[in-house]
Amino acid sequence: MPRRGLRRGMELSAIQRAVAERTLAGDREMGVGFLAMVLAEETGEVAEAARKGDLAHAGKEAVDVAFMALAIANLAGVDVEGALRAKFLDRPMEDVAKSWTDVTWKDR
Repeated sequence: MPRRGLRRGMELSAIQRAVAERTLAGDREMGVGFLAMVLAEETGEVAEAARKGDLAHAGKEAVDVAFMALAIANLAGVDVEGALRAKFLDRPMEDVAKSWTDVTWKDR
């Protein structure tokens, strides 16, 4: 059963608010530096699982990365859903990927 305030099919903005309700007070005490260190650790765990070819474990660790990224965004006052839409989803992929010199995006 989902915890109070959480339900399946929630939009990212609702999930971000739920994370803030649960963790923001403590995150303010710990500070962004600590949260960034935890984010780096979790990102390392994704990389390690990917290096080992364990996609399922990499996916589970990616959830930890997303949680920590939401916590940092909450501290910074960033609307992640809106920022993702503006930066990535509402722009042509060619514009998004301009600086990615090692990736070629083609319309499919």
